[in-house]
Amino acid sequence: MASDDLPSAGVFKGCEHRLPVRVYYEDTDFTGLVYHASYIRFFERGRSDFLRLAGAGHVAMAALDTAFAVVRLEVDFRRAAGIDDALVVATRIAWARGPRLRFAQEIERSGEMLCSAGVEAACIDPAGRPRRPPPELSRALSPYLPGL
Repeated sequence: MASDDLPSAGVFKGCEHRLPVRVYYEDTDFTGLVYHASYIRFFERGRSDFLRLAGAGHVAMAALDTAFAVVRLEVDFRRAAGIDDALVVATRIAWARGPRLRFAQEIERSGEMLCSAGVEAACIDPAGRPRRPPPELSRALSPYLPGL
């Protein structure tokens, strides 16, 4: 597959990852507005592509016998998005402590924030036990940590 045929994984602007997403019919409820659970899927895509572009995607983490599990999710809904809207999911790391990372995320439409989320993820081993991130993972994420 040519690189022009690959889906966009977004871009980093400094420490913030920005992923464009389009609202499709499947993302909406019967009113044509984005269903609340769809925002959570958009946030998941943003975090996944952040990690992939940082060198810590799911495949790379699996090779290290490591994964992230969401342990806390806080969402604030401010305005609704609708069918065909072009949105941007902005993702950054707010902090990292031990096995946990906290992501700060926003969904914007034309620069207006529609929804925000705070997502805590714990680094876990294959048995689901918390673990400190392996050195390779820490190195991959260090350029995106606040204050560095």
